Amino acid sequence: MELNSNIQNLSDFFTKKTIGGEASINDLRDKEFSGKHLTAEEKGALHNYDNYRINLLNAQENDEAFHKAYRQLQVIANLGDWKEFLKADYSK
Repeated sequence: MELNSNIQNLSDFFTKKTIGGEASINDLRDKEFSGKHLTAEEKGALHNYDNYRINLLNAQENDEAFHKAYRQLQVIANLGDWKEFLKADYSK
């Protein structure tokens, strides 16, 4: 139990909010998986990101391009502001 408490304390300490960053797609996923309620906007952003990710990866013509796109998506999901995926460009 103490280990879980220490991990949670470290997680709270190192959140992007405390260091000046915005919440990301992966932050929303963590929030959802921990049982917390997501707003309609947050759910929409996750849905749009997932569609964008699938379409982008499916459009790659070889393994090298696929892996490059996959790595870029990981960075976006970890560091990008989730509100980016509320834009009309991603809701098609």
